[in-house]
Amino acid sequence: MYDVGTRERALALVAQGRSLNSVSRETGISRAAIRSWQVRLQPRPRPTAPEPGPPADERAYAYLLGLYLGDGCVSTHRRGGHYLRIACTASWPGLIDACEAALRAVSPSGRSYRVRARGYVSVVGYSRHWPLLFPQAGPGKKHERPIALVPWQQAIVDAHPWEFIRGLVHSDGCRVTNRTTRLVNGERKRYEYPRYFFTNHSADIMRLFTTALDQVGVEWRRTNAHTVSIARKASVALMDARVGAKC
Repeated sequence: MYDVGTRERALALVAQGRSLNSVSRETGISRAAIRSWQVRLQPRPRPTAPEPGPPADERAYAYLLGLYLGDGCVSTHRRGGHYLRIACTASWPGLIDACEAALRAVSPSGRSYRVRARGYVSVVGYSRHWPLLFPQAGPGKKHERPIALVPWQQAIVDAHPWEFIRGLVHSDGCRVTNRTTRLVNGERKRYEYPRYFFTNHSADIMRLFTTALDQVGVEWRRTNAHTVSIARKASVALMDARVGAKC
């Protein structure tokens, strides 16, 4: 691509009465290019792909958003464009499949691939538009900068809170079986009961998680500044029905 100054200098030589052949030999510019500049001096603007709006598959996006806020990042390619990477523990193939399906449903290209590393698999998608789809992307760790949803994201989360919760739990949460003992009529008995935990060091992400739990009627409590516990029987039953353990 020649700049306008180069084009003007070549045309000035032609204006002196010189042939296209001689100007081409002197400047190293093809005759066809010089001839086209006689018709149009300014370069034609390159076509650009339209910016995507909110994703059409809102359920997939709500789930992917939860995964991204937990274990995802957006990085810039040196030649332009961006990569979305979601890190998934290798021992949960069902989670990896679900993550890839959601990423492909949301990605403007509809494509993704997997990068295997020791102990985990990164599900990766390339697009120039990831920062538009995930405006929370930025330099530094998520818990060291503000994390807030833009209005169209909040509308999707409000419409599909369970998918958002599922993505967060599948990234930074777990379902465990608690074991304890209790003295009953002088006899110590052993009890087991399931519960869910979610741990994240971002106060903003914790707030997004607990707000979604409140919306769907799940009771929760904090065990410390970075961890939420769900142990009430009815709430665990709701989580089992709509979220489930990683697999």
